[in-house]
Amino acid sequence: MLAEFKKFLFQTNALALAVAVIIGAAVGKLVGSLVDDVIMPVIGLVIPGGAWRELRWVLSTKPDGTPANAVAYGHLIGAAVDFILVSLAVFLITKSLLKPAPAAPSPPTKTCPACLEEIPKAATRCRACTGAF
Repeated sequence: MLAEFKKFLFQTNALALAVAVIIGAAVGKLVGSLVDDVIMPVIGLVIPGGAWRELRWVLSTKPDGTPANAVAYGHLIGAAVDFILVSLAVFLITKSLLKPAPAAPSPPTKTCPACLEEIPKAATRCRACTGAF
């Protein structure tokens, strides 16, 4: 049974998935802290009246004047801003960590169109069929 479990872990990439989930959770905490502790205070300085997340559209009131039903559109806007900032932070972190692979150099040979023989790139005639190109 232990061998079967080991086979399951390594053949289905379950172990790699588990590691990815753990690392993803850690990165999520890091990005959340970056947004909450660094970016949002700066946005709070730019947007007047820092309580924009509590904005509501009151639909009805109770007899004592307090809102009974309200649409909390400030919370929706705040969630959208959080999503955009977290997505941007994840994009920038991922882009900085994952550099594209350098392009492979072109091969030093080319193929003769007449006989399909490999010849040096600088050649003007094929050594096999003596065809010019």
